[in-house]
Order: sequence, then C-alpha cells, then structure tokens
Amino acid sequence: MDNLKHPTKIIELDLKVVAKKSLLLTVFPLILLLALKGLIDDELSFTISFGAIFLFIVGYIALIVLHELFHLLGFRIFCGVPWKRMIIGVNLKMGVAYATTDQLMSNRGLRKALLLPFWMTGIIPAIIGLAIGNGLLILLAAFLIGGAAGDFAMYKELKALPDDWVVKDDPELPRLYVFETNPNPPLGAGDQ
Repeated sequence: MDNLKHPTKIIELDLKVVAKKSLLLTVFPLILLLALKGLIDDELSFTISFGAIFLFIVGYIALIVLHELFHLLGFRIFCGVPWKRMIIGVNLKMGVAYATTDQLMSNRGLRKALLLPFWMTGIIPAIIGLAIGNGLLILLAAFLIGGAAGDFAMYKELKALPDDWVVKDDPELPRLYVFETNPNPPLGAGDQ
C-alpha cells in the first residue's frame, strides 16, 4: 500500500504541556475524591507516616506498570496485536514508562487501548478506595488519573480522524503516525 509509506498526519505530544495537564488531572480528581470520602465518612482526616509514604511509592510504581500492561492488553483485545509484537519499558531520559508495538493499529481500536488504563488503574481503584474508605488508594487513583493526560491528548487528536485510518506508534517518542486508508482501491487490486 503506497499510502502507508508517508503518514497523512503526525501526532506529537509536547511533554511540558502534558505535564501541566497531568497536574490538573491529578489535583481536581484528588479534591473531588477526598470531598466524596469526607461526605461518606462524615469526616476527613489524614495520617502521614513513613509506612504510608513507602506504600504510596510501591503502589504508585505498581500501578504505573499496570497502566502500561493495560495498554498492551488493549492492543491485543482492540487491535489484534500479537503479544510477541509488543514492547514495554521505561525511558529514563524523558521520565516516562511506555507500551508500544511496531504493528499498525486501527484508529478506533487504539483509542480504546489508550483509555483502558485510565479506567482500570484510575477509576476502578478510586471507586474501591471510596467503598472501603482507603485514603491511600484514593490518592493513588488520583495520581493515575492524572497520569493518563498523555493518553487523553492522543485520544483527542485521534477522535477527530476516521475510525478506519491506521496508526503506527513511534517506538521512542510520544508520537503517532496516522495513515489514511484507501476505501476504494483501484480495480484489480487484491484480486490475485
């Protein structure tokens, strides 16, 4: 397919802008979740200890890893990417964890894969934290909701494009290469 040699559109994230949005996406849900916890418990109290700080750090790292694993699961479920074509890692220079593949994915499927971690590591832990009254889990959920800022930015850009276009993830940079699919191939194409 010649139209897949040159991308129709390149979506590139500005990590400084994403970091600012991430901060807002952490603070506002945290305030909302703490207010809800206060309403449910009829009080709002905090206890900070070295143990709690340690559990937060361990929990945060574990949920970041889970966030990336849910991207991979989304690639598999929604885009049909084989497990052997997926990569997970950490870019220490940019300070980000990542999940990627070298395979083309449908725009529609990738959008679902982008939001899966938000639901699984942000919203569900927030609901569980509220249900059991666990402030640490609520705090972790708010941080993971904020951590989805880059996913939301890519989703927003992809949402404006047709579902059947295909996307290739850049393996090193926060960049997507989007290709228009040809809905009307020339006569005779694929007839062999």
